[in-house]
Amino acid sequence: MNKKVAITGMGIISSIGKTVEENFDALLAGRKGISTIENLETVHKDVIKVGEIKLTNSELEQLLGLNAENNFSRTAMLGAYAAKQAVENAGIQNLNDCKTGLISSTSVGGMDMTERYFYDYFQDEACQKYITAHDAGDSSHKIAEYIGLEGFVSTISTACSSAANAVMMGARMIQQGKLDRVIVGGTDALAKFTINGFKTLMILSDTYNTPFDNNRKGLNLGEAAAFLVLESDEIVQQSGKKVLAYVSGFANANDAFHQTASSENGDGAFLAMEKALKIANLEPKDIDYINAHGTATPNNDLSEGRALLRVFGTETPEFSSTKAFTGHTLAAAAAIEAVYSVLALQNNIVFPNLNFETPMEEFDLIPQTTLKKKEIQHVLSNSFGFGGNCSTLIFSKN
Repeated sequence: MNKKVAITGMGIISSIGKTVEENFDALLAGRKGISTIENLETVHKDVIKVGEIKLTNSELEQLLGLNAENNFSRTAMLGAYAAKQAVENAGIQNLNDCKTGLISSTSVGGMDMTERYFYDYFQDEACQKYITAHDAGDSSHKIAEYIGLEGFVSTISTACSSAANAVMMGARMIQQGKLDRVIVGGTDALAKFTINGFKTLMILSDTYNTPFDNNRKGLNLGEAAAFLVLESDEIVQQSGKKVLAYVSGFANANDAFHQTASSENGDGAFLAMEKALKIANLEPKDIDYINAHGTATPNNDLSEGRALLRVFGTETPEFSSTKAFTGHTLAAAAAIEAVYSVLALQNNIVFPNLNFETPMEEFDLIPQTTLKKKEIQHVLSNSFGFGGNCSTLIFSKN
């Protein structure tokens, strides 16, 4: 890469904590945030388990200091909360003192709110304010307004690779000199739409998800938001601020196989990892830890496992899926896992793949099942979305 892209701030809220510190403590303690649904009325309430943030919308409004007349969806509120954390963590006093942008990602957008009033819009004027909050871009603009950003704002929605593509787009804009600083990440709330959709696909588990286990039954949906502050070398040098890590590699590929399934040989995943390594100027042996996509679905874990073997062979480094902690948070997944990747770098720790018992019969890959200390210089993080949209990010210490 011609210009280095530094990470100078992080913010997160997930089912295992509402700050970076709380999330890190839960990862260290092996404390998962998977539970039954409390904040959403659905016929599947007692049938499935999810990674739910145990804050009501009213509590989130109070946390953000929003007035009663606001039309923030839960997605927007989670995003605003995490983005504000990231800006504060980066020590930014004036968000508009250089060319600054926001690239947010979401799958649900404002659906978590608009779906509640589907039958009421024509009769009840009070709920009509939420109609304009429905689309994905509305949450991005609300986040930008909340943190006081006056610059470039964009939204990415490529299913479960969305936030990885937001990071990639932000890094490229910095490299090309279009922006000096970009707040990148994703946010998604639990909604009936996604619960019903994944239930229809028959890939939701009624118990704790078990990534890369031969007896895996499916995923636990989750909700979360996370944002990273990316800054150019020039801005970092001018300010003298601390760099948490660098975005050293990134890539997006598509296996063009199926609307929702990954190819059996992991073609898209293989191409994304291969290209990300090339951009980072690294060899497979240089990667010290892989934060796998690891959704615990029969298709994903087999496809990703085969792709890992194609890239790393018998020298595959320690890998784990942190979705056993948080559930699969859709568009936000790559963002929260970017935070976890940076934490792994900073603390030289490989996080455990919880709930694993039985190796998959198709190959000998076994995830790291306990917390492990080791020297880590480079972390590779995978995120794969519907439509075959596969993205890989690489984070490095320098």
